[in-house]
Amino acid sequence: MTRTLRILSGAAVAVAVLVSSASVASDRVDGRRIAQRWCSGCHVVASEQRQGSDTVPTFAQIAEAERFDEATLATFLAVPHHSRMPNLSLTRSEIADLVAYIAAQRH
Repeated sequence: MTRTLRILSGAAVAVAVLVSSASVASDRVDGRRIAQRWCSGCHVVASEQRQGSDTVPTFAQIAEAERFDEATLATFLAVPHHSRMPNLSLTRSEIADLVAYIAAQRH
């Protein structure tokens, strides 16, 4: 196993544990604030938002996706994204809040 893969695997496990233990303590209101600040330039993050990129999914589409998984999303947000998205450098608590907010977008 390459060093990078070991690091990413370790990060995935750590984030999964964090999300499962922090899901009760996560703050959707703070998650909405984070989404509006960091994500709304590309994603539609709330139903009242009028503009976003048509090349990326809305937060509602992400939450309603058949493969949606909070731990997977948290891991994705925690590791560098390379070309898919800018690196957000969010804390673990901010990631948990953002994931909780996205999960709450299910209709």
